[in-house]
Amino acid sequence: MKNVTITVDDGVLEWARVEAARQGTSVSRLVGEMLAEKMRHDDAYERAMQDALKFEPLPFQQLYLSRDEIYAERLDRFR
Repeated sequence: MKNVTITVDDGVLEWARVEAARQGTSVSRLVGEMLAEKMRHDDAYERAMQDALKFEPLPFQQLYLSRDEIYAERLDRFR
């Protein structure tokens, strides 16, 4: 593991200290876990986006059906 130095506002640091104490951990570990969670979330989103973009649209011969084509089945029932 590597150490990093960060700069935060006093209010943010106070919140981090309280949150770390509430979780029974250090501020350093809390920040590390938050960054790791952000990384996992972003990676999962990126994978899902790439999977979604792999789908090809369904091949339609026509973009729009005519009125007769839409109602053909219904009209045939009454003939």
